[in-house]
Amino acid sequence: MQTEIRKINLIQAILKVDKETTLIKLESVLQGLHKQRNKRLKAASIYDFVGIITPNEADEITKAINETCETINSDDWK
Repeated sequence: MQTEIRKINLIQAILKVDKETTLIKLESVLQGLHKQRNKRLKAASIYDFVGIITPNEADEITKAINETCETINSDDWK
């Protein structure tokens, strides 16, 4: 509940701001926080690992996946 009160107080303080430069600064801070949050939520991609594993290691991983993963049979769903 304390967080909700703080949010309301912050909104009230922002509504009292008259200076354009202050609003611009507040907007940039909020946009920066939004961008940081989106970076954290971004799903990992195989391209994030480029240069980290060698081609031989990549081949071993692919081989292990192919050998151990089950194949899906479309008739099993009927």
